[in-house]
Amino acid sequence: MTSEVVENELEFYSKAEKYWKDVPATVDGMLGGYGHISSIDINSSRKFLQRFLRDGPNRTGTTRALDCGAGIGRITKRLLLPLFKTVDMVDVTEDFLTKAKSYLGEEGRRVRNYFCCGLQDFSPEPNSYDVIWIQWVIGHLTDNHLSDFLKRCRAGLRPNGIVVIKDNMAQEGVIMDDVDSSVCRDLDVVRRIIRRAGLHLLAEERQENFPDEIYHVYTFAMR
Repeated sequence: MTSEVVENELEFYSKAEKYWKDVPATVDGMLGGYGHISSIDINSSRKFLQRFLRDGPNRTGTTRALDCGAGIGRITKRLLLPLFKTVDMVDVTEDFLTKAKSYLGEEGRRVRNYFCCGLQDFSPEPNSYDVIWIQWVIGHLTDNHLSDFLKRCRAGLRPNGIVVIKDNMAQEGVIMDDVDSSVCRDLDVVRRIIRRAGLHLLAEERQENFPDEIYHVYTFAMR
């Protein structure tokens, strides 16, 4: 539980904002020096996502996606824009969203909104998104704020829409990282928060071919 490791909630959020303000607005910056894993990450995410976009009565639509913790738009550019008609981006760091406008190039014209906001304060527009993609950012939310945010995401989905979380998972319990002011939860804790938000897990997958020294990374799809 984050309540056991986060002593001061306001400080937890302000320290994270300060940390990201000093991070270079580059792919390597977004990935903490692991820019070389970006293609492996994107290719796996595409395969994971496409199983929901295939033909069928419950097929997830491809009209609009939301990239949460979007940074400069690495995922928007390489995963979401190729698959969806329009994308919205939300990130707490204004400099990253400014950089995104040049980084995304011509295709960036299909980004409708750049929301500068922490996810604890952000509400997706109801009944608007086919996919809400949340990657490497849930550690910056307390358990209660994450659960509440996921409830708002559930309300933001169009029919057959899905919420996807892709993030680091601890081996056991909840681990605090004082450097970037984030937490890393184990699988059971994350599953519990997903259930608490009233979401049902559709798929869960461990990322393969990442460096051995980093946390295990898992992807969850839910609605």
